[in-house]
Amino acid sequence: MTEAELSAAALAMMERAGAEALDAPGPEEAMRAIARGCFDLLGDREAHLQPGALKESERQYFVAGTFFVTPDRAWHMLVGSLGFPPEQERLLVPIDGGHPGWVYANRSKLLLENTDEHGSFRQYLKTSRMGSTIFAPIMWRGAFHGQLIMAAQARGTMRPVDLAVIVACSRIAAGAWIAHDGPGWLAANYPPERGYRVERQGLDAAD
Repeated sequence: MTEAELSAAALAMMERAGAEALDAPGPEEAMRAIARGCFDLLGDREAHLQPGALKESERQYFVAGTFFVTPDRAWHMLVGSLGFPPEQERLLVPIDGGHPGWVYANRSKLLLENTDEHGSFRQYLKTSRMGSTIFAPIMWRGAFHGQLIMAAQARGTMRPVDLAVIVACSRIAAGAWIAHDGPGWLAANYPPERGYRVERQGLDAAD
C-alpha cells in the first residue's frame, strides 16, 4: 500500500472507528473501537519479510490498545486491548516505566522503528519483546489522560506515516473518552480485580 493509498484508507478508518467509538456502550468499548481501526490498518504488512526483521523463533503479530493514567498517578492501566494475552487484560505499567513513561513525561508522540536500537526499551508484554512500536498521547484541555499504542514483532513495521495516523486517532480517542466519562469509569474500576502489575525494569517473555 502506498502512502497515498494508506492516507485514503486511514480517513475511511477514522470515520468508521470514530462513529463506532461514539456509539459504543462505554469508554472501554470506545477505546477498543479506535484501537481496532489502527490494529487492522497500520504498519508495513510485509516488514517481516525483510532480512533481520525477525529473529529465530519470532513471528510477526500485532498488539494495540490504550493506557490510561490511574487516579493515584502511579500506573498506566491497559484499556481496550487487542492482541495482548488474556491475563494481561489489565496490564499495569509503572507511571515512569519505559517508553510509556517517556510519553507521559514529555507529552509527546513517539516512534520506535526498531526497538533493538533503543537500549532503554522495556518489555512489558508477556508474550514477547516487540520490535517496532508507536505511541500517541491522549490529551484533553491540556491534561494528559493516557496514550494510544500499537506494536509489532517485526522490526521496521511501524513508519512515520503510521505515527501520523495514530496521532490523529488519539485526538478522536480523547473526545470519545471524555464523552463516555472515561475518568469516572477509571475511578470506579481502579484498582482492577485482575491487575497484572509489572516492575519498571520489565519482564522476561519466559516468565
